[in-house]
Amino acid sequence: MKLFRFEQEGKVKLGLSTDQGQHLDISASGMSLTENFLAADGLNQLRDWLKDNQKSCTDINTPLHFLSCVERPSKIICVGLNYAKHAQESGMAAPAEPVLFFKSTTALCGPNDPVIIPKGSEKTDWEVELAVIIGKKATYINESDAMNYVAGYCLHNDYSERAFQLERSGQWVKGKSCDSFAPMGPYFVTADEVNDPHDLHLWLDVNGKRMQDSTTSDLIFNIPHLVSYISQFMTLLPGDVISTGTPAGVGLGQKPTPWYLKPGDEVKLGITGLGEQHQIAVAYAD
Repeated sequence: MKLFRFEQEGKVKLGLSTDQGQHLDISASGMSLTENFLAADGLNQLRDWLKDNQKSCTDINTPLHFLSCVERPSKIICVGLNYAKHAQESGMAAPAEPVLFFKSTTALCGPNDPVIIPKGSEKTDWEVELAVIIGKKATYINESDAMNYVAGYCLHNDYSERAFQLERSGQWVKGKSCDSFAPMGPYFVTADEVNDPHDLHLWLDVNGKRMQDSTTSDLIFNIPHLVSYISQFMTLLPGDVISTGTPAGVGLGQKPTPWYLKPGDEVKLGITGLGEQHQIAVAYAD
C-alpha cells in the first residue's frame, strides 16, 4: 500500500495512492498512521478493510495538501555519514560504527510545505534520505530478523543548519531540529511494495540544478544492520523513523566554496517508488 495523510477543510484524513495513480480518500476506515495503529497490526486490518470498501472510496479531486506521512513518532533517529562519498566531501572519515543523532519531532512537516530558514541562519543545507518506518516494538533484535520490524519507507529531506550543527559545540541535534527541517512523505510505502530498499535511486535539485544523484546501494551500513544496531541502545517503537543518511552533493560539500539556501530557492527531491517533494525556502518571520 502507498498511504498518505492529508488535510482537507481543516480535517486530517487518510488517503491511498493506487497503482492507477488515483488518490482515494479512505478516511471512512477510521484508521490513522499512529503508533497504536501499527502496534495493533493496523496495516493488515486496513488491507482487509480495503478489500471490502475500496470501490466505494471517492477520488480526491481538490489539490492535495500532504501532511507528514507519519503522525508524531516517539523519535526520529538519523544516521550520519552513511554514504562514503558524503563522508569524504564532509572532510570526515567513514565511521567504524553508525553515527546516530536525534531530530526533534517538532521539525516534522508536509513534503511540500515551505522550508523555513531559521532565525540567524546562514548555512541551511539539504539532504535527501531514505527513511525507514518501524512497525513493531524492537529491543535487542538480531540483524537476521531486523527486516521483520520494518513497516515501510518514506522520503525525507534531512535539512541541516551547518553552523548550528558543527560550529556551536555540543551535539548535532541543534542543527537538525528547527521547525520544518523534517518533511516526510508524501507516501508511507509499505515494505511489501519495495522489492529492494538497497537499490533505490535518490536525487535532489536546487533551483533546477541536480545536486545529489545516487542510489541506496552505496549505503555503508545497510538497513538490517541499522535497525539491529539501534535496537541495542534504545527500544524502537511502532512509527519510529530511522533516516538512513544522505549521499554526496550537499551544500556543505560544494567546492571551492560551500553554498546554502536563501529565501526563494526551490528544492525538489525524490526516491524511486516513494514519490517526490517540493519546497520553497522562506525566511523566518517573528
